[in-house]
Amino acid sequence: MRKSGVFCAALLLASAAFVPEAFAKSTLRLGTVLAPNDPLILAAQQMKRDVERRTNGNVEVQVFPSSQLGDTQNMMDQAQAGANVGTFVEGSRVSPFVPEFNVLVAPYAFSNVDELAKFVETPLFAEWNEQLKKKTGLTLLSFNWYQGARHMLTKKPVTTPADLKGVRVRTIGEPLWIKTIGAMGAVPTPMAWAEVYPSIQTGVIDGAEAQPSAIRGAKLYEVVSHITLTEHIFLMSGLIVSDKWLQSLPANDRAVVMEEAKKAGAMALKSNVEQADAIFKEISGRGVKVTTIDKTPFRNAVQPVYAELGLTNMVAAARKAIGQ
Repeated sequence: MRKSGVFCAALLLASAAFVPEAFAKSTLRLGTVLAPNDPLILAAQQMKRDVERRTNGNVEVQVFPSSQLGDTQNMMDQAQAGANVGTFVEGSRVSPFVPEFNVLVAPYAFSNVDELAKFVETPLFAEWNEQLKKKTGLTLLSFNWYQGARHMLTKKPVTTPADLKGVRVRTIGEPLWIKTIGAMGAVPTPMAWAEVYPSIQTGVIDGAEAQPSAIRGAKLYEVVSHITLTEHIFLMSGLIVSDKWLQSLPANDRAVVMEEAKKAGAMALKSNVEQADAIFKEISGRGVKVTTIDKTPFRNAVQPVYAELGLTNMVAAARKAIGQ
């Protein structure tokens, strides 16, 4: 009996070692600083449903909004360490590794979101992602998660760069963003997105710059009185993950994850483009003054940023890639 028991136990262990890979469940913890009702979160929830359905539950996607997994940099660090964490990043977040990514958020580098959406599907952009993968172990599943055009939010009227003199404006803590906001006339003040509302409310900062869905999601209309439609950056983001995690998936499941990331990104892009006017109409109804301006003074003011960060030739190459 003892030999029989040992034999059965050994047989069970051996069979466990040969469980097909398809039966092993993998989880992607997709975190973001955005609010639960943001179009990117709604698109991520759709991605979750479609990935889980198409992989028969082999790949699970968990969505964590509102900085539940930390700020963007923290989530990037986790992914770079090989964790099964993904998040949304704009170009400057990965520019320390591949400087060309700064082109995606260079102020006024693209005339509209359609040009930007076209560029992220070019071979040139794919080359940048390959460089990122080799240098960091991170990879972009797709880069079409459009968040909207960035605008200036303040407590006073702003129509020219001179109006921003001495105004402390929150921005992302990356050199490109800091130099851009400074060139626009303001005092750039980096801080985490979750701190923006209370910081404006208490006077730690005087304003911010953000896209329509984020303004509504964070309820910034409660603490500012003016929104100036500067459109200085068309904020396109990518869904970044550990390439080690991605490659751990069976080939078919890996293809599904990448396909659904692109489909969900397209959904977010469409939603943010279509909702922008309605969001500003809603915000205007709450008493915030939304002002359309001549953007030429701001466009001229930021031109030195290109030379300072070595972006001139990079932007020219990107525009050439889309036939501009």
